[in-house]
Order: sequence, then structure tokens, then C-alpha cells
Amino acid sequence: MHSVRRRWAAALLPLPLLTGCFAARDGSPYDAGAGAGGGRLRVAMAFPPAERFSPYGADATLLSRLGVTEGLTRLDGNGGAVPALAESWTRERGGGWVFTLRDARFQDGTEVTPAAVAGALTHATHADPGPAALTGVTLTAEPMGERRVRVTTATADSALPLRLSSPSLAILSPKAYRTKAGTGTAGSDKSVLAEGRSDTADGKAAVDPAGTATGPFTLTRTTGATRATLHRFDDYWGGLAHASGLDVRFIADGTARTNALRGGEVDMAEAVPVSQAATLDRPTVREVPTARTTALFLNTRSGPFADPAVRAAAREAVDASALAEDVYEGHADTGRGLFGPALTWAAGERPRPSGRPAAKRPGNTALTLATYDNRPELPEVAQVLQQQLRKAGFSVKLEVREYSRLESDALAGKFDAVVAARNTMLDTGDPVSYLADDFTCDGGYNLARVCDKAVDRAVAEAGSRADDAARHRAALAAQTAVLRTDGVVPLVHQRIIHGVGASVRGVILDPYERTLVGTGTRR
Repeated sequence: MHSVRRRWAAALLPLPLLTGCFAARDGSPYDAGAGAGGGRLRVAMAFPPAERFSPYGADATLLSRLGVTEGLTRLDGNGGAVPALAESWTRERGGGWVFTLRDARFQDGTEVTPAAVAGALTHATHADPGPAALTGVTLTAEPMGERRVRVTTATADSALPLRLSSPSLAILSPKAYRTKAGTGTAGSDKSVLAEGRSDTADGKAAVDPAGTATGPFTLTRTTGATRATLHRFDDYWGGLAHASGLDVRFIADGTARTNALRGGEVDMAEAVPVSQAATLDRPTVREVPTARTTALFLNTRSGPFADPAVRAAAREAVDASALAEDVYEGHADTGRGLFGPALTWAAGERPRPSGRPAAKRPGNTALTLATYDNRPELPEVAQVLQQQLRKAGFSVKLEVREYSRLESDALAGKFDAVVAARNTMLDTGDPVSYLADDFTCDGGYNLARVCDKAVDRAVAEAGSRADDAARHRAALAAQTAVLRTDGVVPLVHQRIIHGVGASVRGVILDPYERTLVGTGTRR
């Protein structure tokens, strides 16, 4: 359940932008207009560290967004795997992959060696709870000579290079796994250590990302879950970062975050609420198409929506365009499928599922609709849906909780319907893995509790494709099979509004929620 919790939490995190990208010195996409800089950047983040900067949970994405950690690969703007700490890779017969490492150093000064990389991946496989990217995967890693690492899986995995781009599979130095719990190496008055599981004598060891990662910035100090200090890593393989460091504040309240930017207290504020966008000067507003889709998930196994005809009635009752225009004030795209326009391979595609059952008049059918309030738009979305469903003849009770109090009940099927936002590419960058986890009989994050043989077959077929283009086409076909069940009704493809000071340049634009600050970010 804990690994599911991290996925739910991570699905709430804000996302950056794809459109109009250029190549930075570190190979990351960032916006145009970079200028001279060198000072420290003040950054307001929307979600504080929830697991003491664990590299295996939602905080892993926080670390990658701030330029602390990296994996062997990363995702490009088209969703393909491209080099990061690995400069190249080849696939072997029998399901193994061999990764050739680039010349790089850890932030503690030691070299990135095959043994260190294999050790880091092995620790990830033993973490408890484990990284979502390894759900259902048995992975082993072993060094090969001076520069190569062999990574194998129990069953052939065509998406392994994509999987290894996950922030939760970041490579840390051996020192990260030797630190004892309660002894910070970052000079913090509250340790940044996170409990993990390794093959130590008692099965427990602390994992510390402070000063042991490979990114352009080093985590050096934390103040509880409110602030963090990062310094530039001068030996970064991708070149010297322009900014000398980052002073990070974690401000959960969107209005307070916006006020901090408007008042000059920070240089960047992520995830400005739609209601606050108009209060910012237009040049400071960056609207960001993302890989996150907000959807209505209908419980297909119990309650009224176990009947496909009742699900069809709910789907027909929903007017998603009203949500995009009214709730999101035009800062979202009407949902057309599970994959939104921020994904280049899905842009322009409109799924047309056939063979759906005819809708049945609900006849005052009672149902409970649930959502969470961590994202301010979701309760309002749920209220509009409540009105639309009532107009169609349903009797709807609305339940709104904080997400950590909602997730277990939602996944256990205790609600008839759930409104949730999901970054479809967060865990692995692989659309097939997302579909398998969210919509197959054995999926671990199946909010709609879909179990359909046609869906399982379509997802399995997509999983057999190794070529990126073929895999994407098969994923779109599997998406159609999912939509045919009416277990999920796409509502909007979200855009995120970031506030960026007029003097700031080089903010990384990434639809996958993994990067925000890099070597080219400065003011």
C-alpha cells in the first residue's frame, strides 16, 4: 500500500512544460532567452518533502526537479529514452541490457563506476516499499569491466531504458547507503535521511541523497519540511551550472506561493492556482501543457457502476468542455483520452471506442463521488460533476478529503466514483506500464477496478512492442480498449501555471514532472 501511496502523492505534484524547447548544456530542454547569471535562485515548491527526501518515493521527483539526482537515462521531448549517466546501451539476447557509463563523478568526489551503479540499482530493488517504477519487475544489475553495467529482468522488458529514467531509480554513491539513521551529512538540524531496506544485518539502512548524487546541485541543508539549501556541484559532467545554488521554500498554499513571487521573496513559484494567475504580471506567467489527465473513475466491480449501462449513462452525463472553460478558466484542454496533447505521439489522436452498451436511465440511483482537496480545482470539478450527474437522474453524495486519507478507501472500492489527476508518464515514462498498472486485472493503481480480458490482451500486445513508434501506436489501441469499458471518463488534460520572475532564464520545460532547474537556469 505504501508504494501506491507514493504514486498517488506523486500524481499530485505540479508539472513543467514541453512546447518550445531548446537544448541546454546538460542536454535538457529549457526555455529560450537565457542570459548571464551566477547568483542564487530562490524557488517556491508546491509540495514539501513527505518522506525525508527518500530516493524511492514521491520525494525522488522532488530531488530530480531541483537538479540533485539523475538516472542512467532520461526522457526526451518525444517520450523516448536518451543518455544521462549512461552514454549508450545495447540489448542482449535473453532480455539483458548493457549500459556504457560516461565519465562522471558523484558529489562526494568519488567516480561513477559500474560497481557503484550496480549497487545503487540493487539497493532500489530491495527498498521497502519499493519504487513504483519496479512494480512487477524483478531486476538485477552487475558490473562489466571498467565502464559497463549489465541490467537484466526476470522477463524480457522492452521498456527498460525508459524505466531506468525514473527519478526513483537515481544513481547514488555507495556512501549514501552507509550512513546510519539519525546522523545527517547535510548539516541539517533534521536529518534528510530516509529509511529504506537493504541487505544489512538487520534489514534496515538509511539512504541519504545529500552530497551523494550526480546532478548539477547538491542538497546541503534542510529545515524540516519547510526549506532546503542547495549548492552548485562544480564537477558536474554536464558543465558548470550558471546559478551558484538554490534556496528552496516549500509553500503548500497556492495563494501564499503566488504572493511570495509577487512580493519579490522568490524568483520562481511553481503551480500557481488558476484563480491567482490574473494577479501576476503577464510576462511572469508560464502556462505549461502537461502529461497529467484529470478523470472520473467509476467503480466497475461493485455498486451501481458495476452495470455497464449505468456507467454509460454517467459518461453521457458528463460535459468535460464545461470543466475546461469554467473550472479551469480555459487553462486546460478538454479530455479526449487518457493521453493528452502534451505527449507528441498522442497529439491529434482522438480515440473512438465502439461497442459500448446503451445507456440506462439511472432512476435516482444513489452514489458517492469522492475526491481530494490538495489540488484546489478538484473539489470544484467534483461539484460540477455532481450537478451534471444529478441532472441526468443520479442522486450524488460528495465526499472530499485530504488525499492521504482518501487513497486507501478509493483503491479498495469504497466509493462509487473518484475524481483524480494522474500524470500518465510519471512512474516509468512508458505508456504501456501506466496502462498495465492502472487498468489491468493485476494493476496496483486501478482506481476504476477494471478487469477486462480485452483490455489485458491489448495491454499485453502493446508490451510486446520494442520499437518506440510501434509501442506508442499499440498503447493508443489499448487506450481505446480501456475507454470502451466506460470505467474511466477523461475530463481535462491539465496545464500548470508557473510564476517566473522577469529576470529568470533557463527554466526547464518538461511535461513529465521530472525536471525544473538545470545548468542553464539563472537570473
